[in-house]
Amino acid sequence: MPGLGFGPDHVAAQREALVLARALVPEGFDGFLAQLEHGLDDPEYVDLAKRGWEAETWEPDDPRIDELAAAMAERYLANPALLGDQASLKAWAKASAQYRLINSHGEDRAPVAARLTALTETRLRAAGIPVPHR
Repeated sequence: MPGLGFGPDHVAAQREALVLARALVPEGFDGFLAQLEHGLDDPEYVDLAKRGWEAETWEPDDPRIDELAAAMAERYLANPALLGDQASLKAWAKASAQYRLINSHGEDRAPVAARLTALTETRLRAAGIPVPHR
């Protein structure tokens, strides 16, 4: 990730998410890791992820957050491998409490990231993707 231009704070946050995912949803971890690796091979996804990280400096009600959430959802829908494989999606759907814990980790430090995630997830659910609720 540092070689792709991600800063140390973002890398540390991703590492924490990986540790939590491995500990809390081991049956979905391989899919989660493959999903991350696939995303890092996708230049458009990398750009969106960087924009998401930069968005944390915005005000929580900034209208650009809605625009970014729409772009992120569109990217996921255009490249379903970014969502993970069916086995991983099922494992995460069964582990909704763990998903909420992982997804809300650090939410108090990053309210914009929480809003961006919630908006993106809402768009994905509306498109029929089985994303657990926060």
